[in-house]
Amino acid sequence: MKTLVLGASTNPHRVSHQAIHRLLGAGHEVVAIGNRSGEVAGIPVHKGFLNVENIDTITLYLNAQRQEQYYDYILSLQPRRIIYNPGAENPVLAMRAQKNGIQNEVACTLVLLSIGDY
Repeated sequence: MKTLVLGASTNPHRVSHQAIHRLLGAGHEVVAIGNRSGEVAGIPVHKGFLNVENIDTITLYLNAQRQEQYYDYILSLQPRRIIYNPGAENPVLAMRAQKNGIQNEVACTLVLLSIGDY
């Protein structure tokens, strides 16, 4: 499964950074978009909108206000689901996603991976 980490950080103290490592360790393909370009565990962190296909899951590490610029982009990727990590909950995006047949899950990616429920 291919996961887009939206709000990725090159700072090893950030949860999104840890999530990239854990996703890779669990055998998931990872694409990362953040506010700054860089690299995490050999995965490039891109800025802006990346042309990518076959995204199964988008895991969000941006607060609702910072997500607004990505609404159309997120919906255009047609993921199977969006995970709203703590602090990323967004009823507006969730409603739009649901109308487009996308599952919404308010959860922590790290917890889902640790319990084998990702």
